[in-house]
Amino acid sequence: MSRTERDTVAVIGAGITGITTAYKLARNGHAVTVFERHPYAAMETSFANGGQLSASNAEVWNSWATVLKGLKWMVSPGAPLLVSPRPSWHKLSWMAEFLAAIPQYEENTITTARLAIEARQHLREMAEAEGIDFDAQDRGILHFYKTKAEFDAATRVTELLAKGGVERRAVTRSEIRSIEPALQGELYGGYYTPSDFTGDIHKFTTGLALACERLGVAMRFSTDVVSAQADEGGVTLVGRCTEPTRDGTEHAAETFRFTKVVVCGGVMSRRLGTSFGDRINVYPVKGYSITVDLADPADQQAAPWVSLLDDKAKIVTSRLGKDRFRVAGTAEFNGYNRDIRAERIAPLVAWFRAHFPGMSTRHAVPWTGLRPMMPDMLPRVMRGRSTRVFYNTGHGHLGWTLSAATADAVAALVSVRPNT
Repeated sequence: MSRTERDTVAVIGAGITGITTAYKLARNGHAVTVFERHPYAAMETSFANGGQLSASNAEVWNSWATVLKGLKWMVSPGAPLLVSPRPSWHKLSWMAEFLAAIPQYEENTITTARLAIEARQHLREMAEAEGIDFDAQDRGILHFYKTKAEFDAATRVTELLAKGGVERRAVTRSEIRSIEPALQGELYGGYYTPSDFTGDIHKFTTGLALACERLGVAMRFSTDVVSAQADEGGVTLVGRCTEPTRDGTEHAAETFRFTKVVVCGGVMSRRLGTSFGDRINVYPVKGYSITVDLADPADQQAAPWVSLLDDKAKIVTSRLGKDRFRVAGTAEFNGYNRDIRAERIAPLVAWFRAHFPGMSTRHAVPWTGLRPMMPDMLPRVMRGRSTRVFYNTGHGHLGWTLSAATADAVAALVSVRPNT
């Protein structure tokens, strides 16, 4: 494609999906502009997630077993799942579609596992090509279980993941102690996936954003897309600066024109999709994390290096360099609420203290983010009703795991030129 023929493409959103998409598009020769309402990349859901790049966690949630657990958890304080009783059409329609997707549980799990494996290579290639240090730890991921019933359920999931190409092996209690000696508590057994790894999503995304700028990508930070429409000739976006003015008045709106647009707007993708006449039924599922500062050498010694996943508690951990440790989990259906609730952070701290009693939590920073989740748990990588509009969104709790592959796919879709 010559320089005069290349498309001008807008990417809405500068989280992990938006920045990987912009990078792939720029590499394909497009003139790319990224719009982000925050002054920096990766300031929402891509800021402090669990850190796992986990094909071993590719099981979708659409199963009757998950529904039954969810009903029990709804009446248990501090449980992994919390559903606000306040009804909304958005929530009800999402849950109805979630139930309708249960028959596709096996197929969707296998699809997700394959996509996660593909994404590993894309992400590693980007990091190597651009020299991005994101505290990657290639030590695998260890799922552990406290009862035989939990382990047996995981065995069935392991068989399903194997159909998608995920290789994880059963480990005994003593092998768990050998793989990660820091882990304390009652254990029955586990599953270990050596090929999975971890890293700091924020460091990776901001590093790749700088690489995008070196490739000529224009970054329109602090610019909220307030309206959008597509026609036969292209896409019109209206943006407004989100930085405060000296006199407190609103900034004047600016109008931008592009050949194509890719919506990578996370939980805002539903609203943006409506602007283009598309239904993208993303629901914001809130997750929490704490990042523990390991300032004391004793804490650094006591902290685990292998990434962990407690399937019963739905809690994950990642070691981010020698001086940070992250614990993340929970799922909360509470609309677009971004409040950090103490009663949801407390179970993470309690879990941390139970499994790592020798470590201090005096320097623990809480965080919350809204995962953009589709009812069938599969991301939407597709063209919209208009041939000018594309989507790369709805990755849920696996945005970090899947985004490098979906970015490659949507960039290829955008790059297809109509026959002339």
